Amino acid sequence: MKAIVINGCCKAEDLQVSEIPVPRVRTGWVLVKVHAAGLNHSEAILRMFEADNDYINTPIVPGIECVGEVADASDTDLHVGDKVIALMGGMGRSFNGSYAEYAMLPAKNVFKVDAELDWISLAAVPETYFTAYGSLVECLLLNSQDTLLVRGATSTVGQAAIQLAKALGAKVIGACRRESSFEMLKAIGADYCIIDDGHISQQHLPIIPNKVLELIGPKTLQDSLRVVSHPGYVCNTGILGNVFTVEHFDPIKYIPNGVFLTGFFSNFPTQETVYNLFALIRKANICPLYSKVFSLDEIAHAHTLLEKGGAGGKIIIKID
Repeated sequence: MKAIVINGCCKAEDLQVSEIPVPRVRTGWVLVKVHAAGLNHSEAILRMFEADNDYINTPIVPGIECVGEVADASDTDLHVGDKVIALMGGMGRSFNGSYAEYAMLPAKNVFKVDAELDWISLAAVPETYFTAYGSLVECLLLNSQDTLLVRGATSTVGQAAIQLAKALGAKVIGACRRESSFEMLKAIGADYCIIDDGHISQQHLPIIPNKVLELIGPKTLQDSLRVVSHPGYVCNTGILGNVFTVEHFDPIKYIPNGVFLTGFFSNFPTQETVYNLFALIRKANICPLYSKVFSLDEIAHAHTLLEKGGAGGKIIIKID
């Protein structure tokens, strides 16, 4: 089968299609015929910085998510031909991932879906919309009475969060760096848009949010904690600001009284959460967002765009 294989850290232009054997299924694992896969910044990080580390089982096929059909269900509850999504759980790091025509994956990370979406649209959902949904529902407990500020609103997760938050009935403020993005954010559901200058807590906002989805990360986290009303909730999900930790963190002084800080970790998807996510997508008639589609042969071009961040949205690799 065709696959992208890396043996260590490399440049985007070094990526090329190889021929490797179709994996043989084993107990507790599922063989998936991959139709499409979304690209993620963690895969660029793997290629640029992580692949030389001992905890990466090189040679490795990257890719932390995919959509496709069950080709061999082994001893699982799935059946051949089931439409499935798969994500996380070590894909593309501990074992071969989705940049291939077939992927053998742990059954616990493969989920049957009921969705009338084409393969490309479906491929925009798994990691992006699961992360947004989990942040909003599991961490922020978002409901129709809430006002949500999405910080990093033009990111793939930010855009998905706006769509899902509106489907849940909340008011949404989209924060981004450029006013030129306001029209797009309002088109997908944002009620208000503001410029993120790093100091939103000092701005006069059109409405005060009681909940914040923080996708920039530690770089702006303290400012987000000062934005919300009391009581207020902040969920730190992203690290788009490229600052990965809060130095000298003192929770008593760092977190204001009456504000609750949480974080979402997407490594443990469940069938129930996936089912509820797709039920909301169907009910609200949400069109999953993506910006670019490439073939597997164009992986070098796709990863160059992924690394430089110029896609303007989700990048999809069409496998077949």
